[in-house]
Amino acid sequence: MSRVIDEVSIGVKGYLMFKKVMIEGANSISSPITYGFPAITGFVGSFHAMSRKMTEDDALAGVSLGGVLIACYDCQPQVYRQNSYSNYTFNQTRNPIKKDGKTASIIEEGKCRLVVSFVVEVLADDELMPEQQNQLIQKTTQWIQQQRMAGGSVQGLARFDPVQYVDQDDISMLTPQLLPAFVLMDAQDDFVDIINEIKQDNPEATTLDALIDVCALHHIPETQKNGDTKWSTMSRKSGHGWVVPMPIGYQGISDLYDASVMQNVRNPEYASQYVEAIYSLGKWVYPQRLNDISGKNAINNAFWRYHYDADRSLYLVTQDQDLS
Repeated sequence: MSRVIDEVSIGVKGYLMFKKVMIEGANSISSPITYGFPAITGFVGSFHAMSRKMTEDDALAGVSLGGVLIACYDCQPQVYRQNSYSNYTFNQTRNPIKKDGKTASIIEEGKCRLVVSFVVEVLADDELMPEQQNQLIQKTTQWIQQQRMAGGSVQGLARFDPVQYVDQDDISMLTPQLLPAFVLMDAQDDFVDIINEIKQDNPEATTLDALIDVCALHHIPETQKNGDTKWSTMSRKSGHGWVVPMPIGYQGISDLYDASVMQNVRNPEYASQYVEAIYSLGKWVYPQRLNDISGKNAINNAFWRYHYDADRSLYLVTQDQDLS
């Protein structure tokens, strides 16, 4: 993958690997209707912020960061239930008492603890010299511990070689180091198959029905010859691997307003637009399956990147390299 900035072709020259990043208090509510693992934008946005810091560093001039591979070792949502028959609820934090001595309001939020490894594309117009590689490792090791990741705080990294740089041709060396994590992959093809399966049973079913059906278990009664009833359980995910619903971006639902027109926005210096979340399916894949014979899940296809479609007002995070 390459891109053009200031009429100079910038391509992938290598990769940075951040090993076993421990994150505390990450946002576990990924969208209005999904929770669990944080939204992809929470991680891609963090490395985008890190890339912007590089532009201010003279030693890393001409170097930026691109796509992000996400591999999760552990995810622990901070939830509680009184007994095995109760619903889970998120643990809430109590804010300090107000000046008048009254109890402050509790802001509903969901948090989780994570152990995640990241592989990030390093973009440049030329191969990085050893001095630049060392400077890149040193700076990014410092930056990742100073900034937020998916709303959480980085508590630490792997003890040995926490940040590594590898050349573009040596990317296969990273696969064994990702074990025993699971890599988050796009499952759009599986989603299309599930939608078609559901429409065969109910032609009026919508894609939202299919998304909800993925989260459901269907308990089906079967009457035996002796008159007894046997219950079987069916899931739409069967045969498609470990798939999960997740947000993959936003769809504009209003006109694009010029800078400073919309009130109470986070960055008034930029153009703004009202949006709503777009959903699809993701799949957790074992790293060794990223280099299968067909190449469909090759490790080069595991990087999440931004994609903006101005004509359709789409703000996406995708692994599809054919989008233009």
